[in-house]
Amino acid sequence: MAADPDIITDFVVPPELVKGGIDGNFFTFTGMRSLVGEEPSSTFKVSKVGITEFPALNGQSVSYAVLQYPAGTTNPPHIHPRSTELLLVLEGALDVGFIDTTNKLFTQSLQAGDIFVFPKGLVHFQYNSDPQNFALAISAFGSANAGTVSLPNTLFATGVDDNVLAISFKTDAATIQKLKAGLAPKA
Repeated sequence: MAADPDIITDFVVPPELVKGGIDGNFFTFTGMRSLVGEEPSSTFKVSKVGITEFPALNGQSVSYAVLQYPAGTTNPPHIHPRSTELLLVLEGALDVGFIDTTNKLFTQSLQAGDIFVFPKGLVHFQYNSDPQNFALAISAFGSANAGTVSLPNTLFATGVDDNVLAISFKTDAATIQKLKAGLAPKA
């Protein structure tokens, strides 16, 4: 089952905190304070708030991300296997899209204040096509752990055999090696 389980309590307290009890601090995440007033990132940046970063989300079926897009950057094609994504553009503009299971592409150009939904498990992307201006968005997820599967990294940076990829993409192994080299970690 690719969804959060229902809980039978108001919230889930980690075992190590049960004995000592909890207070309002348990339900407060302050990790995004560093984003307030900071200079825009020079590369695409995602700041996630999921169950790993904020244990109070356990059982709540919700998580969050702040996405920073410098001019001309993209959030490459990816999926969230356990959640729908609701994206709100706060600043700038984004071109977004997803592909359904019939291979139909749905795209939209969003402005600040616009919201777009990416259905659970479908390939989608966001692109700041503006060559000069920064864009900022927040995403809400219907899971405490939406998961992210980046297609470029999954296909070209995990050791899938070059011949398998070459045949799949109707190209040659040398082209696949070039793609893999472009995704290799910077030394």
